[in-house]
Amino acid sequence: MSLDTVKNATETPDASQPWKELGLKEDEYARIREILGRRPTGAELAMYSVMWSEHCSYKSSKVHLKQFGEKAPENTAMLVGIGENAGVVDVGQGYAVTFKVESHNHPSYIEPYQGAATGIGGIVRDILAMGARPVAVVDPLRFGAADHPDTKRVLPGVVAGIGGYGNCLGLPNIGGEVVFDACYQGNPLVNAGCIGVMKHEDIHLAKASGPGNKVILYGARTGGDGIGGVSVLASETFDDSKPTKRPAVQVGDPFQEKLLIECTLEIFKEKLVAGIQDLGGAGLSCATSELASAGSGGMRVELDTVPLRDATLSPEEILMSESQERMCAIVEPQHVDRFLEICEKWDVIATVIGEVTEGERLEIFWHGEQIVDVPPGTVAHEGPVYNRPYARPEWQDALQADDAGKLPRPQTSEELRAQVLALVSSPNQASKSWVTDQYDRFVQGNTVLSQPEDAGMVRIDEDTNLGVAMATDGNGRFAKLDPYTGAQLALAEAYRNVAATGAKPLAISDCLNFGSPEDPGVMWQFAEATRGLADGCLELGTPVTGGNVSLYNQTGDIAIHPTPVVAVLGVIDDVNRRTPMAFAEAGQLLYLLGDTAAEFGGSAWSQVVHDHLGGMPPKVDLGREKLLGEILISGSRDGMIDAAHDLSDGGVIQALTESCLRGGNGARIVVPEGLDAFTFLFSESAGRAIVSVPRSEELRFTDMCGARGLPATRIGVVDGEEIEIQGEFTLPLAELREAHEATIPALLA
Repeated sequence: MSLDTVKNATETPDASQPWKELGLKEDEYARIREILGRRPTGAELAMYSVMWSEHCSYKSSKVHLKQFGEKAPENTAMLVGIGENAGVVDVGQGYAVTFKVESHNHPSYIEPYQGAATGIGGIVRDILAMGARPVAVVDPLRFGAADHPDTKRVLPGVVAGIGGYGNCLGLPNIGGEVVFDACYQGNPLVNAGCIGVMKHEDIHLAKASGPGNKVILYGARTGGDGIGGVSVLASETFDDSKPTKRPAVQVGDPFQEKLLIECTLEIFKEKLVAGIQDLGGAGLSCATSELASAGSGGMRVELDTVPLRDATLSPEEILMSESQERMCAIVEPQHVDRFLEICEKWDVIATVIGEVTEGERLEIFWHGEQIVDVPPGTVAHEGPVYNRPYARPEWQDALQADDAGKLPRPQTSEELRAQVLALVSSPNQASKSWVTDQYDRFVQGNTVLSQPEDAGMVRIDEDTNLGVAMATDGNGRFAKLDPYTGAQLALAEAYRNVAATGAKPLAISDCLNFGSPEDPGVMWQFAEATRGLADGCLELGTPVTGGNVSLYNQTGDIAIHPTPVVAVLGVIDDVNRRTPMAFAEAGQLLYLLGDTAAEFGGSAWSQVVHDHLGGMPPKVDLGREKLLGEILISGSRDGMIDAAHDLSDGGVIQALTESCLRGGNGARIVVPEGLDAFTFLFSESAGRAIVSVPRSEELRFTDMCGARGLPATRIGVVDGEEIEIQGEFTLPLAELREAHEATIPALLA
């Protein structure tokens, strides 16, 4: 086939083009022709198709995401916000921390190992591109029903991919979630997050400025894996009834990425780059257009100089390939030789593929023939913006009216005990050690808290013990009942988890996982969740620094539960002051902080015991969440709290189970006045935590809570080798441990 050049495209305006097959709509193709004043070349069409895909352009979500800027809280620690590879916050002592969460959902369903592995690789490069050394990863995961045969295919592959790639990079996996629900059966959610650390002066941005500066592609060779990859795959609904675009999933090489990381950090240290971008979704199409668009000039690229693994690749395929472990740097001419020298030292292939130009065009050539001549902004940042119709689903009222509070409750102490055992051994509440034991959580030697703690925590300065914590949370069941409240509950829980460790929450990243935006009901869920998150962040003072939207998580007409996943980053001055969740010392007093109401909508109890989803989720009081956080942080800093565990899925009994098993000590518990045992144990009211307080600190702690107006109820003492709910039942820790730890291995055997 002859090369489709710009000259040829001008001379053959009526030539047939596969715009529909590449995922473009008819009006989008027409707009491209209008922008260019002619039909696009094949290479231009390839670039627009991947960059205007849902995954890359956010065309259905932009109108709602702008709230994160419009409602952003003032006087925050944010240094770099939405629009860059990752957000950056000031954590003190001259340090900046960059963090982000992204999705690799669709590729991980097709090819679980590589899909999940390259999800880790991609998010790590986003962090690296900001100028930071990656120091930890997290992995919020959601799978179909735990006993479904396909879960046995997807889950082990995903976990092996995350562990294999992250372990090879030498990055501790310090947090995340594993959730099972039938709604994720054909659309597992594989979200991946990373934290990186740098000094303020080392922050780098993705822009190409300075005419004559060279464009250097370095890292792995470009191959045919992942052509269209996540950019196309994540922009269409899976549907078994018709052909679907399922391109090859990217193939990762963590050892190549490790070399790339160390090479890049040395390049940063010598201040050799003027701009940098990783190659992830949309590959070279993204890197070249975004760098040029964000800079002050144009760019000329000689595409035939790109190092290839497959010499048969066409220009279009090279531009669309999402091969992993690649970066693109803008380098001043006097630094090029040293840049290439460092790459050679690390055995990293580096090639000058172009230069920054005076003009305002992105021009790409293939063996001397021009195949791309576009305004880069129209590719990278000025794609379609859809204000899609949205409407509250007709079934929403009936769902909320189906109150979980009317479900049959246990009538005897024996029934109550049996339901406790059923809850703590259910797949969502059972121990996830089968998963987390496959991850290296302590490599690098700076991990101070990791799964199953409320939040992961790493030390970032070995002299001062400055540290950061991160927690990820999201309850799709709550969001299905009420997307606005569900998003705020996800934010509140992650905020609470970070505060429970003694760290001060600073900022968030999010990964918004929803069904098809072409469904008005799904768009209503998205609009409500986004509004809830923006309002919540404004009230808590935690800005959104960036994140990801994953749409089309849907099989046919069946969408996943709306699942906004929120990652909260916090800072702690001294990691030695951290608060673990384990009840480690007998005789300490247990206090329940916050108010408990009969709130069971979307609860773990309603799911496990009755397979029910209905009613309203727990109420949110973000002012109370903020107060609770202040108490937890102050109590940790001043030595008044020895252990803390937030209350969320499963309520008090789940938290008691986890903290007792973690510390190897039992607890004697008294049901507070005004509450029945069932409500006390299973309610999922928000804004609560359980803390263990040394007897010597009880008065000081209760005085602090009283002075600040936070309810603090003494519910028991750490003691013995069983959990005793006085007047109801006892559960030996050995029996609890067996129930809690046996479930996941048995399901995956």
